[in-house]
Amino acid sequence: MIENDVLAKFGELFGDEGEIRVYFAPGRVNLIGEHTDYNGGHVFPCALTIGTYMAARKRTDRTLRFYSMNFEKPGVIEISLDEMKPKEDGEWTNYPVGVIWAFEGRGMKLDCGLDIVLYGNIPNGSGLSSSASLEVVTGYMLKDMFGFDVTNQDLALIGQYSENNFNGCNCGIMDQFASAMGKKDNAIFLDTADLSYTYAPIALEGAKIVVTNSLVKHSLVTSAYNDRRNESAQALKDLQEVCGIKSLGELTEEEFEKYKSSIKDETNRRRAKHAVYENQRTIKAVDALKNKDIETFGKLMNASHVSLRDDYETSCEECDILAEEAWKIPGVIGSRITGGGFGGCTVSIVKDEAIDTFKEQLTKVYEEKVGKTPEFYVVEVGDGPSRLV
Repeated sequence: MIENDVLAKFGELFGDEGEIRVYFAPGRVNLIGEHTDYNGGHVFPCALTIGTYMAARKRTDRTLRFYSMNFEKPGVIEISLDEMKPKEDGEWTNYPVGVIWAFEGRGMKLDCGLDIVLYGNIPNGSGLSSSASLEVVTGYMLKDMFGFDVTNQDLALIGQYSENNFNGCNCGIMDQFASAMGKKDNAIFLDTADLSYTYAPIALEGAKIVVTNSLVKHSLVTSAYNDRRNESAQALKDLQEVCGIKSLGELTEEEFEKYKSSIKDETNRRRAKHAVYENQRTIKAVDALKNKDIETFGKLMNASHVSLRDDYETSCEECDILAEEAWKIPGVIGSRITGGGFGGCTVSIVKDEAIDTFKEQLTKVYEEKVGKTPEFYVVEVGDGPSRLV
């Protein structure tokens, strides 16, 4: 059990006296609805059974001590509760410290420091939301340890706020929401315009969700992610001169085609086209899933990848190879890049009998074209955050 390993490491570093609690928050994979979450559209993610584990114990002073079993080289990192500022080198502690900072900004002040040991089994930089998982597990720990009155939905919003304002990544709400609100065997159909949501059972009879890691690490803070937000925002501004919308997610495809000439810049026009069409694809995909029409769901996934590749330009050559080769394999229902982009993973729905062939053929082609061996995860859909010990 992973929590026992984390507890053992905690005892080794900080001693095993006192009350040590262990928590978990999941990573997520988004089945469809990419870069729609900050454009007022719909997303369709699910929580995974992989994520971030955290052991924590209160201290008697104002010191925070962090240790990550994934980044052992820096050793124990100490930060004072009275000097919480983002570290410029992008250190991983910016994520939990940012959440503590955001809690305190809402009047939920810590009366003492903490000793914390972390372990994540989400591959770093894979686009499966290791950062959101870390933010949510931190928030859940603070809620439980200090008795703060916050809901899981609040934890998602606090995590997003801290990532926007402490870490400087202008992310939408999807990743934190999927981690905080996950439900076993269900994806979350979330309208990011008003945070209304429904759970949709993932009934993939005779098929599995397979995540393929391109091994191209992405960093949303340093990538063109913020550029895409700005380009979409400018397109919205142009559209607002001719129609009364608050977000791109309000437009149908027909309405977009009618008004698109008002977007002055050609690049911004393509960004907006993706946001509008992807939102509509997501709505159609959820309907298809409810009707057990998995073939249509797969076609919409494929169209999503093409749009991310050509209109939004957040794919990369390696993820294009993985998706485009997957489309050629019999038994692959759909395949697309998932997450913020510029690297990371593809998500595919693959019939059970085709999974071995899928892995073999993608590995062969990827090794030939890229010179790397991709990693595969046949994933299960899991619950949201919890206290384990």
